[in-house]
Amino acid sequence: MTEETGRVESRLAYAKLRGSGPGVVFLPGFRSDMQGSKAIALREHCAASGRALLRLDYSGHGTSDGRFEDGTIGQWAADAIAVFDACTEGPQILVGSSMGGWIALLLARARAERIAGIIGIAPAPDFTSELMWPGFTDAQRDEVIERGVLHLPSQYGEPTPITRALIEDGRQHRVLDARIPLACPVRILQGMRDPDVPWQHALRLVDALDSEDVRLHLIKDGDHRLSRPEDLRLLAETLDGLPVQP
Repeated sequence: MTEETGRVESRLAYAKLRGSGPGVVFLPGFRSDMQGSKAIALREHCAASGRALLRLDYSGHGTSDGRFEDGTIGQWAADAIAVFDACTEGPQILVGSSMGGWIALLLARARAERIAGIIGIAPAPDFTSELMWPGFTDAQRDEVIERGVLHLPSQYGEPTPITRALIEDGRQHRVLDARIPLACPVRILQGMRDPDVPWQHALRLVDALDSEDVRLHLIKDGDHRLSRPEDLRLLAETLDGLPVQP
């Protein structure tokens, strides 16, 4: 297995595995990158099956340039579109983890004619306004508004800077308050013990999608990461089970 690595616009890092189509594009989550366990599991699976795969890092993530705290949903969606345009051809299946599920929907809306399917892993569309902001205390909201940034403790490592720009920009890229005009197959894998994205949030996404080919797989003991061996096997099976358009 040989991956091509490089940068788009001299700042956005990617890794590309050549193979048959439809290709697969992995979109990581908030403060995650293309070296995460799900991304690597997809790389191994696609390499074994001879399938094309593109992994990428948004600006301020992984090995891409920029500071995380300067990023917004709109910027990261634009990053994904730039790498998608530069590094893929033909139909593609988008696999988005957490925030990557939101980015996948924005990318798919911009390049609908090239999207053969979407897999959301604990997808978190609109999480800044629907999940994050309502969960803040009044003092935390005041800090975001008045100081411009809140350093939020994280169970995954260093405190996460939540900026006013992130919150305000997120409101401009909401997708759940209107119909999502996508016709491609959509598969959603969602843990019911997810502390970050409640499983009911996935039901809102199912309801908003225009596509009739939407399936939601609830994993009763699943957490947010869905990175256990059995979760990764389910991801591979879900990818392989997507219908291929003639």
